[in-house]
Amino acid sequence: MKIKYISIILLGVSTFSYAQQIKDTLKESKIDEVAITGSRNKKRTVVNTPVPIDIIDIKQVSQSTGQIEVNQLLQFSAPSFNSNKQSGSDGADAVDPATLRGLGPDQTLLLLNGKRYHQSSLINLFGTKGRGNTGYDMNTIPIGAIKRVEVLRDGASAQYGSDAIAGVINVILNDRDKGFEGNAFYGMNLFKSPGNNDVVSDHKVDGTTFDFSGNLGTKIGSKGGFGNFTVEFVNKDYAIRNANPDLYTAPRQRFGDAKAQNIYFFGNIELPLSDGLKFYSRQGFSHRNTKAYAWTRTPDADGNIPEVYPAGFNPIENTSITDFTFDNGLKFKVADWDVDFYNAFGNNRFTYQIDNTINATLGVKSPTSFNAGGHSLLQNTTGFNAVKQFKVLEGLNIAFGSEFRYEKFDIIKGEEASYTMYDKNGNPVTPDTPESLLVTNPLNDNSVRPGGSQGFPGYSTDIGKSRNNFAAYVDTELDVTKNWMISVAGRFENYNDFGSTLNGKFATRYAFTPQFAFRGSVSTGFRAPSLAQKYYSQQFTNFQEGELVTIQLASNDSKLASSLGIPQLKQETSVNGSAGFTFNTGKFTATVDGYYIEVKNRIVLTGYFTQADLPAEVQAENPFIDQVQFFSNAIDTRTKGVDLILSYSENIGSGKLTATLAGNYNDMEITKVNTSEQLAGKEDIYLSEREKAFILASAPKTKMNLNLNYKISKFNANLQLVRFDKVTLIGYDGTEQVYNPKVTTDLSFGYEFSKNLNVTLGSKNLFNRYPTLQTTQVSDGNTEGGGIFDPVQMGFSGRQVFARLNFKF
Repeated sequence: MKIKYISIILLGVSTFSYAQQIKDTLKESKIDEVAITGSRNKKRTVVNTPVPIDIIDIKQVSQSTGQIEVNQLLQFSAPSFNSNKQSGSDGADAVDPATLRGLGPDQTLLLLNGKRYHQSSLINLFGTKGRGNTGYDMNTIPIGAIKRVEVLRDGASAQYGSDAIAGVINVILNDRDKGFEGNAFYGMNLFKSPGNNDVVSDHKVDGTTFDFSGNLGTKIGSKGGFGNFTVEFVNKDYAIRNANPDLYTAPRQRFGDAKAQNIYFFGNIELPLSDGLKFYSRQGFSHRNTKAYAWTRTPDADGNIPEVYPAGFNPIENTSITDFTFDNGLKFKVADWDVDFYNAFGNNRFTYQIDNTINATLGVKSPTSFNAGGHSLLQNTTGFNAVKQFKVLEGLNIAFGSEFRYEKFDIIKGEEASYTMYDKNGNPVTPDTPESLLVTNPLNDNSVRPGGSQGFPGYSTDIGKSRNNFAAYVDTELDVTKNWMISVAGRFENYNDFGSTLNGKFATRYAFTPQFAFRGSVSTGFRAPSLAQKYYSQQFTNFQEGELVTIQLASNDSKLASSLGIPQLKQETSVNGSAGFTFNTGKFTATVDGYYIEVKNRIVLTGYFTQADLPAEVQAENPFIDQVQFFSNAIDTRTKGVDLILSYSENIGSGKLTATLAGNYNDMEITKVNTSEQLAGKEDIYLSEREKAFILASAPKTKMNLNLNYKISKFNANLQLVRFDKVTLIGYDGTEQVYNPKVTTDLSFGYEFSKNLNVTLGSKNLFNRYPTLQTTQVSDGNTEGGGIFDPVQMGFSGRQVFARLNFKF
């Protein structure tokens, strides 16, 4: 395909950067070298795939925005992608839960250069969207190491396996083989209350962020080998958003963005060993330290010792995430088959140090800092892919392959005092401890003081669980005519801990004219319960309507679960259908894709069962637990929606204007609540209206993104408007908390001083828009995050101004 036809590529791609920039990017390489997720046909490009795929040029988008994390960059770029910043949500303050088309964080598969990436060991629990779900942490990959991101918005379990119910995100690493590129970013929030002094902050300037990345490309050998290496450092300060204490009493004094310090290294190496044999290796390491404030403990709180903290205290969850990736493989030919044999290893370790806290049952002798333990997940995948093209009709492409995957999930036990309740003699409390020996609070009706480190009690047991998975697939594509292609795929998987599954996919595309084409697909999908969902267990404290309660999140195989009739976890299954069209006239392009997704047996967190709901025997064994919660295949859901992408470019004067309008309409409903006979009469507890609201809030009805870019000579200006739709949550007291639609405005100006140096100045959320204030419930701590609003799509930090310097040599 000649370069003069490059504009056709826009027919099937929603880029959310700029059409001209995509053209410039693709001019640097041949069209048939563009890897497309969702098709194993090397000759397939975005323009002729039967399913919707977004190609996001990370370098171009990041240079014109104030985003320095992959999750947030996609959040403000892709309409069907949603990711929320969290506050006071334990580990989720460091890992933003992300969803595609409103499904769970673990129902979108993440690939790194086409190979399965490992999940985070974190499971989303208190205060987060996607609660009860594990997921992928894309922020373990630095933006400076990424060439582009491919987003397949279609069910793909038959092609790629478990987790691909909603779609696939494929991160492609930089492969530049010469030169050095550097990027320095500095941003800060210019705090100003949105009105009536109803939001306060510690400082007029906060959330200061510094990001530096360097990327080096070099040739290796004389046969086309290369190495591409990235280092990146991020330092971000707190951005605190509280209620004005003159208006109402805030139960949480330190609501807002966490403090973070991150370092990254990523490498991408390819080395031809001989004719037809190539070795490749990808190495990744990141260490991220996040400090987030938990809920405030007042001077007379049961969890406080006034002699240590006379004014009360704000516990700090000091989390440390160490992430390691090491993928290696060989590419070679066998009887005209292109074979890729690989091993992909990943490990994510997440530990907690709780500072500025106390174990109130130890009194004044208590430490104020605790090692609370943590969790880790190891994944190793060995497999091969083979691809060959045949001269059948207009072309037949057949791919097949196999994978063997090993996963291991560990819970790391904390120090004893981080999770233990002690009696007056300093001995651990048991169900047999006399009530007279319990440590009480004389300032609060002699109520029993909670044990463990306040803010985040430590893990009380060491748990190590593993499993194996075997998979085999066939993926075929046939060009019946020059205008009509069909694709059929099938995949078999077997898990040693729950059994086998077989899934299939059919997709087609028909070009009625060179400008207009129809595309559609239907598939079945699945997602195996994660090891964390099966075996995770943790006791934690929570504030509900201003009261501190102790909650036991019991593992699915526990006696607590069986005593209430919580069934054993099984796989989630889905049926996914999509249909749409693409249209291109040169200057104007449009893609419209409708989708329908039914998911059965979705795994979520149940509501809170009280002590009174437990059998008497179980109550006696757990006397100091107020509530119990479980993982369960609790619901079936149905999701219907439409993705719309419109792009137009026009020469205006000596410059060029590019406009992109991208929108998503998404309607998800809970069609069934799956209760057992033993839970009859407790359906409203098993999945309360409050929990249903959290699930549905992950799928806002609409999201719209308008991007305008004007480039003239060395100057360019970029304007982006994003409309976030209404979200309704439910407080602990049952009242609705409505977050009205909001529009954020991002504006930036860039100038190229030379081919090797350019500067961008701009602002995120220029007009300082905040979520709807929930003032009536703040005094009771009725919002999930304990602040004046909940974590919602648009974030809660307000306006940021930034400067970005890009240079290369």
